[in-house]
Amino acid sequence: MLIAVVSDTHRQKYYIQKVKSYIQNADILIHLGDNIDDADELGKGFKGKVYKVLGNCDFGRGAEKEQIIDVEGIRMLITHGDRYGVKYELNNLYYRALEAEVDIALFGHTHIPYMEEVKGIWLFNPGSASLPRMSKNSIGFIEIDEKGNVVPYLRQI
Repeated sequence: MLIAVVSDTHRQKYYIQKVKSYIQNADILIHLGDNIDDADELGKGFKGKVYKVLGNCDFGRGAEKEQIIDVEGIRMLITHGDRYGVKYELNNLYYRALEAEVDIALFGHTHIPYMEEVKGIWLFNPGSASLPRMSKNSIGFIEIDEKGNVVPYLRQI
């Protein structure tokens, strides 16, 4: 199972088209907000399931602020991250992940890629596909193998 994770595309059409070329082989696409309409654009022609959450630049348009999904026995918290103060620290997000009993907490908002396993919970931010800070444009992927092993990684675009 291959999951593509994208965040903070901010209606940058050039990068949205570029992302499309990288996610073609994914089974699932997760868009972490800013701008939610971009998730719909990325979903056009995408063969798999698309999940999306609202970011701080999205205003109640067709999605929730947070979701918990289960993919092949792996529970994931999907959030933009703004309501957890991820620009300042990750403690609030980590404790929400503990409370929700998830294996992975996916977040955006900072425009900075981040990937760390903390006491059995992956905290994973793919960075920004279009407006990166302190890094290059990036998206994320999560591979889940037949044994349930989780392998997250980043891809510069």
